[in-house]
Order: sequence, then structure tokens, then C-alpha cells
Amino acid sequence: MFLALGLVLIVEGLVYALAPSLVEQLLAALRALPEEQRRLIGLAALAFGAVLVWCAKMLGA
Repeated sequence: MFLALGLVLIVEGLVYALAPSLVEQLLAALRALPEEQRRLIGLAALAFGAVLVWCAKMLGA
């Protein structure tokens, strides 16, 4: 669990360090979307992450 959390923080930190203006643009674009569409995007990301974790476990990672 700590490994996964650490990897998430590394990726998040890199995004903010290398492209802070891009993050602001992305947040503005997300604010423009209806709440239901943002919810669907979140659920899709959740499902994709679960599939990636499952695949990693099946491959022995």
C-alpha cells in the first residue's frame, strides 16, 4: 500500500513541478463539465486503476 501511495505522490508531484499551468487549465476544463460527467470520468478512472492493479497482481508484480 505504501508503494502505491508513494507512486501516486511521485506522479502528482511531477505534474505540478513540470507543468503547473497545464494543471490550472485542466482544472478549469473540469469545472466547465457537468457534475454527472465528472462523476463518470472518476468512475472510469477508478475502474481503469482497478484493472491495472488486477493485471499487475496476475503478472506477479
